[in-house]
Amino acid sequence: MPTKRSISFALSAVTDLEQIRAWYVEQLAPEVGERLVREMVAQVERLADCPESGRVVPEFDLAPLREIIHPPFRIVYRLDGDRVRVVRVWRSERFMRLP
Repeated sequence: MPTKRSISFALSAVTDLEQIRAWYVEQLAPEVGERLVREMVAQVERLADCPESGRVVPEFDLAPLREIIHPPFRIVYRLDGDRVRVVRVWRSERFMRLP
């Protein structure tokens, strides 16, 4: 039986989630922000058992760099040995690019 992978969040992903929540507070819809963040974290938690369930990020076509689409957001993560590292949470229409 495959072992569960550990999950971690890069500071950039944590900041993204905080900014998403803050934006909805500014829009006077804090409950929407809370719900979206909660749903996205639940999506990430399933990666412990099914780390390859997200699609490869099309902009890079690299097997370890994957994403889950949770409209209107992209949850971008990296497979790194026995762990999953969430690196960004962005609006779906935003394209990624290498630094």
